[in-house]
Amino acid sequence: MLPVAHAKQTNVFIGLTAEFGHRTSTSARAIEMGIQTAIDEVNEAGGVLDGRMLELITRDSGSIPARAVANFRDLAAMPDVVAVFGGKFSPVVLEMAAQAEHLGVPLLDPWAAADDIIPETPAGSFVYRLSLKDSWALNKMIDFAHSKGWSRLGLIVPNNGWGRSSKAAAAQKVLQYPDISIVEESWYNLGASNLGTRYGAMVAKNVDVVLMVANEGEGAQIAKSAASYPADIQIPLLSHWGITGGNFTKLAGASLDSVDLSVVQTFTFVNRNDQRALDVLARTRRIFDLKTASDIPSQVGFSHAYDLTHILANAINLSGSPDRAEVRNALEQVRNYDGLTRYFSRPFSPSSHEALRSEDVFIGRFLSDGTIIPIEP
Repeated sequence: MLPVAHAKQTNVFIGLTAEFGHRTSTSARAIEMGIQTAIDEVNEAGGVLDGRMLELITRDSGSIPARAVANFRDLAAMPDVVAVFGGKFSPVVLEMAAQAEHLGVPLLDPWAAADDIIPETPAGSFVYRLSLKDSWALNKMIDFAHSKGWSRLGLIVPNNGWGRSSKAAAAQKVLQYPDISIVEESWYNLGASNLGTRYGAMVAKNVDVVLMVANEGEGAQIAKSAASYPADIQIPLLSHWGITGGNFTKLAGASLDSVDLSVVQTFTFVNRNDQRALDVLARTRRIFDLKTASDIPSQVGFSHAYDLTHILANAINLSGSPDRAEVRNALEQVRNYDGLTRYFSRPFSPSSHEALRSEDVFIGRFLSDGTIIPIEP
């Protein structure tokens, strides 16, 4: 047997359970690419804990909460897994979050936006988010509507935790504007195929803008319905970011050429000419054999996962071991990380498990290649 000082050190593993098997989703792949790019950088620089390499283990949740929870438990049973990432869907991550403290494994959220994923008083919680949250998204959407003079709002939301979180945020936000009200709301079940009629109901109610909380499939139905109306009675669409987590532009097709559609975002490679962005992009293109930044799908998922992985690596080094409880505590001690999404003076603390801030949210529009460009900070 080799002396302990010369024994080969095992890798430190990061888990990811996300919607890889979802037919139209690109979010899981984006999150995986962001993690792998950051891992490549960390390992090239010597790894963590004096030479241990990071390695990613992935599991497919199929966007099904029970399967995601089972994956989470399986990953937690692997002693060298130090933390687990979740995927895009809030109902899935909400179920995982309920298990994190019991399993004693940090759960890192690079996408799912339901406010309740992160408790208001997070002391002792094992869940950390670097992402948008619904209240920020709806606040930005309604502020944008107000700036456009749109006062009669329509709201289309899914009948799940994400939809309820978004509806609550919208109802709270409109209280700030006496001249704005939600005059029509419509709830739908995921996978519904009749969402075109929901847009028609909004037209009948003479709303000024439709606030759309939807993923790519449902969002494409609504966009196609909007495009079928004459331009003089068409209603603008202002969307939460779920549509950016899949093949929305492909599904919506030519309808996007004639529809006024905007979407909330927190990151895009467009107009990023700083050295950090250029270096990350060059590395990602090399690892995944990509041609341009537009080949990176769902860029918010990529950027958030990339930054969360670096923050996690810093926490592992601060803790001095891969012990999960120690790493969880160290996540709150990371300082001065200059990330891709933004500069983080202190991403997490005992009183805040939200790494982003409301000012990180902007309004964007799609280009023909699916890239999103900012139109309002």
